[in-house]
Amino acid sequence: MPRHGRLAGNTVVSIGYEVLRMGDSRKISEARQRWEEQTLQPALNKAPERPIGAVSGVNLDENGRARFTTISGVQVERLYTEDDLPEDWASEQEKYLGQPGQPPYTRGIHEAGYRGKLWTMRQFSGFASPEETNERYKYLLAQGGSGLSVAFDLPTLMGRDSDDAESEGEVGKCGVAIDSLDDMETLFQGINLEQTTVSMTINSPANVIWAMYLAVAEKQGADWRKISGTLQNDILKEYIAQKEYIYPPAPSMRLVVDTFEFGARHVPRFNPISISGYHIREAGSTAQQELAFTLYDGIEYVEWALRRGLAVDDFAPRLSFFFNSHNDFFEEISKFRAGRKVWYRVMTERFGAKNPRSTWMRFHTQTAGVSLTAQQPKNNIARVAIQALAAVLGGTQSLHTDAYDEALALPTEDAARIALRTQQILAYESGVADVVDPLGGSYFVERLTLDMEKAAFTYFEKLDSMGGMVRAIEQGFPQREIAEASYTYQRAVEAREKIIVGVNEYAMEEPQPPILYIDESVRDSQIAKLKNLRRERSNESVARALLALGRAAEKESENTMPYLLECVKAYATVGEICNALRKVYGTYEEGSVA
Repeated sequence: MPRHGRLAGNTVVSIGYEVLRMGDSRKISEARQRWEEQTLQPALNKAPERPIGAVSGVNLDENGRARFTTISGVQVERLYTEDDLPEDWASEQEKYLGQPGQPPYTRGIHEAGYRGKLWTMRQFSGFASPEETNERYKYLLAQGGSGLSVAFDLPTLMGRDSDDAESEGEVGKCGVAIDSLDDMETLFQGINLEQTTVSMTINSPANVIWAMYLAVAEKQGADWRKISGTLQNDILKEYIAQKEYIYPPAPSMRLVVDTFEFGARHVPRFNPISISGYHIREAGSTAQQELAFTLYDGIEYVEWALRRGLAVDDFAPRLSFFFNSHNDFFEEISKFRAGRKVWYRVMTERFGAKNPRSTWMRFHTQTAGVSLTAQQPKNNIARVAIQALAAVLGGTQSLHTDAYDEALALPTEDAARIALRTQQILAYESGVADVVDPLGGSYFVERLTLDMEKAAFTYFEKLDSMGGMVRAIEQGFPQREIAEASYTYQRAVEAREKIIVGVNEYAMEEPQPPILYIDESVRDSQIAKLKNLRRERSNESVARALLALGRAAEKESENTMPYLLECVKAYATVGEICNALRKVYGTYEEGSVA
């Protein structure tokens, strides 16, 4: 029987100058050996493989021979053949691959891939004031963007108002400043929320921002049951990697589950969470760690929701994921393919999900911000294109392409347009959207996919033994793993075992391109708006709403979302609402990670 069912029949494989019919493993192995002895070795004698430091990914093994690795440090062999796949590859195709739109979803969750519908083209945008960001959103939509992705400034991310002393110097700098429902109304003025999907990168104050968004949609006359989008809302990755948390883990997890419950009942098309590996990877993890920690975070959220009493198929269909697409092309594709298979196994074998949508790993991808260089920044256009192509070949549902100048500042309008055009060229000119899983069956990609899956389950076993992700975070386990991986990679760069073009090789001086500069006038404007808001609103209504929220937060059985909606509709500010919750939950300080 042929070992590769889809390549049976008349398909042939060529190794060197010898052509063989698929199915005879012994002949393939013999042909490979002859090729290595008769063809490869004489060639290597004339021109040895590239030495250490010559190109990215090359160093020496214990015998002094060239050793090639992925960015994550996984050794890459010279050639992959059918012999690198499991013995039962042909007879167990449904276990390993399946068909597109069928378990285990290695080849994608949609039967026709992108032939019926392209991925959503989102551009992460938000800067300065709500008024300026609103203009940028309208520009991106007019240029062919099909979804919005909101970046909030640091004070908003940390639950502080623009006039808070701790906000000084940060208002509007890394995203848009949102202090109240009034700002959220301005942000989406003239944008139909029933027709536009919106992703919001927000975590500790996620419930507050979502309540504001829902209130704006309601004011527009939109039906909550029809609006769609995604709330990042992944607090676990904050403790692991990004460190933008407010409350301790347990109450933070309770707030996340509140959104699951409220969304399932009232906003069924909205994803209440985007479980994020992106920031884990940006902190320096390997691709394997990014996949394993992200999916295990998903396991933790499911566990907490089940403890609340929710049925898995009531909320799991709306769980979504968010991954990084880095420079190592084939490793990234394999990560996405393996992730779908792993999540299918987790949801069926561990949690007994019956609804097929509960078992889909639906994910958004962003190209790797950490890979962008301030040196020769236009090189980043090529990096982003390669990373975006990997995400598309891996089957992403939506994609954000970084602007080339983001290592310097928030993107200019011109840079943002180039980033969007990169996606459009891939979609309409490259042909990659015409075939489902076009690299499926590649020996190299399938081997990497299998190894990625194995690495994920190895980490799962370790995390299970620690009592879950919250316990592991408290012990500093994922933090240590990422720190070690980051250190190892940095050493490789400094030793020129990994080459970064324009940084440790091919460096040159060039003038800096124009950048977007945000001055302190944004804070002055936001402070003026806050003063006016507090003068014109009913402060008694705000006080009552905040008091009711605090009482609800003290009760484990109470969902806080209805109380948050009352707070935002009374025009309580982000800082006032988060302070009410700080009084109940306290704040979190991370201990040292040895």
